[in-house]
Amino acid sequence: MSKRSADQTDLRNGSKFATGESRHIAENNDMGEFEDAWEDEIEEEQIEEGGNDDEMEEDGMDVDEKDEEENDKDLKLYLPGQPLAEGEVLEADPSVYVMLHNLDVRLPFLSFDVLEDKLGDERKNYPATAYVAAGTSMPGVRDNEVLVMKMSSLHKTQQEDSDDEDDPDVLDEDPVLEYRSIPHNGCVNRLRVMPQQQEKSIAATWAETGKVHVWDLTDAMASLEVPGTPSKINQKPLVTINNHGRDEGYAMDWSSLQAGRLLTGDNNGRIYQTILTPSGCNTESNPFKEHRSSVEDLQWSPTEQNVFASCSADQTVKIWDTRNKKRSAVGIHASRSDINVITWNKKASYLLASGHDDGIFSVWDLRTFKTGAGEQPSPVATFKWHNGPITSIEWHPTEESVLAVSGADNQLTLWDLSVEPDTEQEGRLTTDGVQVPPQLLFVHQGQEDVKELHFHRQIPGCVISTASSGLNIFKTISI
Repeated sequence: MSKRSADQTDLRNGSKFATGESRHIAENNDMGEFEDAWEDEIEEEQIEEGGNDDEMEEDGMDVDEKDEEENDKDLKLYLPGQPLAEGEVLEADPSVYVMLHNLDVRLPFLSFDVLEDKLGDERKNYPATAYVAAGTSMPGVRDNEVLVMKMSSLHKTQQEDSDDEDDPDVLDEDPVLEYRSIPHNGCVNRLRVMPQQQEKSIAATWAETGKVHVWDLTDAMASLEVPGTPSKINQKPLVTINNHGRDEGYAMDWSSLQAGRLLTGDNNGRIYQTILTPSGCNTESNPFKEHRSSVEDLQWSPTEQNVFASCSADQTVKIWDTRNKKRSAVGIHASRSDINVITWNKKASYLLASGHDDGIFSVWDLRTFKTGAGEQPSPVATFKWHNGPITSIEWHPTEESVLAVSGADNQLTLWDLSVEPDTEQEGRLTTDGVQVPPQLLFVHQGQEDVKELHFHRQIPGCVISTASSGLNIFKTISI
């Protein structure tokens, strides 16, 4: 599966920014800016104030009421797969979002990860603040970047029928974006932050050059709290891993059980293990090699420190023991197409989910995987909702039955697999003939070519996603 957009000409020629104004703390924030969802509404109100007050009070109110009634009649529920008539556009329903913000960016991010902060866990108050690390992806361009970003003043979504206008959580203020930029040689295929972030913020990047770089982002993150700090930082990677030669890759994962343990997989089917310690770095010379095609994704076991899973374009999922490089412990043929992504459930460690190139995603019970040749296990659940390749998949960090999935069909979906199918509603159809699975909680749209998503582990239910059209950060009423 191709991970990059084929045509990046428009991005090389110039920046694409939102039309709304944004507050910036950096001297000139040329990285990107947040859209103002209510800008047009405010401008219209200011224009109306210039006329005769009495006339506007009489006539303006009637016009507004008529317009609102007509708009309400024109609005209708949209489900993916339905064709849009000429002149029709998609518009988000603010009543189903607790929070929704869109960040247009100068360059697209193929990959990003959430940085842990010191603001506390289980945060439910607004405005929210989030830190992320991301890598730009301009193929063939040497001057790419690793970006450390702070998004603050993330207020709750305004509700039209809300009575709590004085609630500071729902103030109509622009979010604030601050960032630090570190030069990166080549497109960043994937970026992953080491889970153990108590002392330092360590991240690894897979470069299109075939190299894997390890970065210390601690100082860059700390500088976001110091006004006047320059946005560009000249910093070299802590370590560069050259074992993959010129074979680039996308698969990468840090162990959550042992700090500094990193897996990287390339397009030649090889998986290398690197151990990073305070005294140095060691990449084992012999790779894990059994896949017959590119390694697409890797996941460490959340409970066993020597076990990890891999998936490949050879349509298989394999479980490995790091103490045996000669062959995997068990492997299954999991799809009729490339397997792009996998995610290991941290709360129910026997569950693994896989996302495929044909738009299908499946959930597997690892207890049914058997060693040796024999009958192939069947997934405990399979869904075909997306109309394009699955590009990202992740279990909720604390709700074991909740799963987020994104696809190349511009959809990000949230699922609750604890919902048991009702025989009477299993095949329920909408009035427009679209079949909706009962486990489907939410469909988020508005981004083009969604590449990756992550739950924010410190803000329950908050999802961040990256696409060719920018970053979204949102929380729905569903979870």
